[in-house]
Amino acid sequence: MRHGLRFTDDNFEKEVLESENPVLVDFWASWCPPCKMVEPLIEKLAWEYNGKVKIGELNVDLNPRTASRYEITGVPTFIVFESGEIIERRVAAQSEGQLRELLDRAVNRTR
Repeated sequence: MRHGLRFTDDNFEKEVLESENPVLVDFWASWCPPCKMVEPLIEKLAWEYNGKVKIGELNVDLNPRTASRYEITGVPTFIVFESGEIIERRVAAQSEGQLRELLDRAVNRTR
């Protein structure tokens, strides 16, 4: 992901849990074909929702502490956080429309 953020065990609290904007985290793995399939969508949406929703990815294999904390057992898993709390969670690849629905709900909650 070139345009979205990369979340890690080290920056997760600051970048996600303390964020003033809602945050969509794509929990993924390099060996996961569906994760690769949604990567271009995540990148596109990161541009479109810039300033409204923070969008980024967390590699579960490289960041096991955070993956374990949120009980990630399947990838991709998408979690939307607001004020440090989970407001929505989806497991499995999502279409562009499904991801936009998640993001639009997050934006509308903060208005």
